[in-house]
Amino acid sequence: MSQEKVERYKEEKANRKKIAQKQKFMNIVRKTVLSLVALALVGWLGYSAYGTYTANQPRSTVEINYDAITEYMSSLS
Repeated sequence: MSQEKVERYKEEKANRKKIAQKQKFMNIVRKTVLSLVALALVGWLGYSAYGTYTANQPRSTVEINYDAITEYMSSLS
């Protein structure tokens, strides 16, 4: 058992720089992914809030006069 611990310690000591680099890389990846998720969430919330705001605004109405079209259709008959 003791020999196994010594071997593991030697292996860890030999690969310490690689392990540290891998941990740094994984931390950067984790922070990047979390930042993107947070940005997407904030963007989605803003878009939803804007959609709700514009849905509550009064709509302008337009009246269309179809008299010319009606006269033209009646003249064809």
